[in-house]
Amino acid sequence: MKIKTLLAGTGIALALATGAFAQDPTKVGFIYVGPVGDGGWTYEHDQARLAVEAEFSDAVETFYVESVPEGPDAERVITQMALQGADLIFTTSFGFMDATVNVAERFPDVKFEHATGYKTADNVSAYNARFYEGRAIQGHIAGQMTESNIIGYIGSYPIPEVIQGINSAFLHAREVNPDVEFRIIWAYTWFDPAKEAEAASVLIEQGADVILQHTDSTAPQAAAQAAGNVITFGQASDMAEFAPFPRVSSIIDDWAPYYIERTQAVIDGTWESSNVWHGIPEGMVGIGEITDAVPAEIKASAEVMIEAIRAGEYHPFTGPINYQDGSVWLEEGDVADDETLLGMNFFVEGLAGDIPQ
Repeated sequence: MKIKTLLAGTGIALALATGAFAQDPTKVGFIYVGPVGDGGWTYEHDQARLAVEAEFSDAVETFYVESVPEGPDAERVITQMALQGADLIFTTSFGFMDATVNVAERFPDVKFEHATGYKTADNVSAYNARFYEGRAIQGHIAGQMTESNIIGYIGSYPIPEVIQGINSAFLHAREVNPDVEFRIIWAYTWFDPAKEAEAASVLIEQGADVILQHTDSTAPQAAAQAAGNVITFGQASDMAEFAPFPRVSSIIDDWAPYYIERTQAVIDGTWESSNVWHGIPEGMVGIGEITDAVPAEIKASAEVMIEAIRAGEYHPFTGPINYQDGSVWLEEGDVADDETLLGMNFFVEGLAGDIPQ
């Protein structure tokens, strides 16, 4: 018995020494709507995935599936990821929301994080960025730099997130230039370089000398560069390869701190369902370098606005603001509440056209 006990004790010691009882790595999966090389939305999510790997090293194993269509196929892909042993899954597009919730019901021990949606469950969190804060900066710059007074906007889908951005950019362009007109093309895609380039070209043909986009590829940047006299702003990532002109600044989505925080929570066993909406103050929304193509006084005023938003001293939706039909939405000094913004389905006064249903 003593020999057996000694051998057993020696075996345990060896196992500890060799790491045989070491904890398996936490598996973190990512579902992407576009390719990791899109240069925009998915690119930044994948940069955050790499940041998770760098933060946790061998303690975490990450994997991803790119170019997953929104709709029924997303549920299949998310299910497969859960079956592969994922402990935490980030689904990174609005159209993955219902699929995420459906899969989560079948895998109660897996934690799910859904980007830009609003549905949660005991094992489903939602997270979003206040992109409209960045759109305010873009509108402020664009309204002062346009010479034609026509600003083109490429929308992806007519969902609240996109409508917020259009309204915010327009309000801040009109604030500095009452003659500004917005022309909107709905691309009905997040990532389709051919459609995005075509939309940009049509807007440029209609006289737009500034192009804003809420789509994921760099195709509109390339179309503007080819036109030669059109200003653009990077979307979701810096798109700095088109700087200093036509890309004069950008909205940069920085998901890394959030992804690291939520992964750590799973490792620690402290993860709880939550619903967060962060922006410039928290660093989830960043403003890329404002290049020297922007006149110094415009750049300075934009930087003042950025700092006011960062300090919580200014909200881009502060009244007076009217609905499109001229009726009052926000009185002087009133600030839009999050519930209204999250369900925004209307244009503000001065924007032409209807929102597609």
